[in-house]
Amino acid sequence: MESLRASVIVHGVVQGVFFRASARDEAVRLGVNGWVRNLPDGTVEALFEGEKKKVEAIVAWCRKGPPGARVSKVDVSWEPSSGEFRRFDVRYGI
Repeated sequence: MESLRASVIVHGVVQGVFFRASARDEAVRLGVNGWVRNLPDGTVEALFEGEKKKVEAIVAWCRKGPPGARVSKVDVSWEPSSGEFRRFDVRYGI
């Protein structure tokens, strides 16, 4: 089973719409590890690690987000998985 890491920046109306909490719920449901946080410029940043198909699925979810979000663009950087995460966290602050 191939592992993968995706570093993601989500643009659009993605703060104040439960994007982080919804991303955490989706990551936990899929069995993906990593973290998600808001950035000062209004974007959401996330790092996802896990089985390739599961990481691809959470990245695809980010392109739509939760019901209140309006995603305009998703920047994704793909890398090999490091295995450093054991769960998925919402990070607060910068």
